[in-house]
Amino acid sequence: MDVHLLLENTLQGLGYELVDFELTQGGGFRVFIDKPGGVTLDDCVSVSNHLTRLFMVENVDYERLEVSSPGLDRPLKKEADFVRFAGQLAKIKTRMPVEQQKRFAGRLAGVEDGSVKIEVDGRLVVIPFANIDKAGWSLSFND
Repeated sequence: MDVHLLLENTLQGLGYELVDFELTQGGGFRVFIDKPGGVTLDDCVSVSNHLTRLFMVENVDYERLEVSSPGLDRPLKKEADFVRFAGQLAKIKTRMPVEQQKRFAGRLAGVEDGSVKIEVDGRLVVIPFANIDKAGWSLSFND
């Protein structure tokens, strides 16, 4: 079973966005959700209860389930994230160098033809989605 797809479809139906999904050591799941206006503790509890029942019905085997908001370190994973947060400050780490560097910090300037545009020190850098290793609001990237 594709747990990621199950989460994506279920959360969307509940009015939440699946921001990220991680497998944890010991067979657990960590699910990060968001919604317009932000996520509260009650949202996390509600989603956790719903997913617990859903996983039981769908026979999804897991040891532990954690549901939380992405917080200030919200990762940018999907093209829609880069569109939604255009104009915001972000950092991007690439797999392969672009213009002889792999780390960029600047203002998101949109998406075009499968690439993210980011304004860095007054110049526009175009980074193909396939080359993005990590992107988000974090103050630093851990290698």
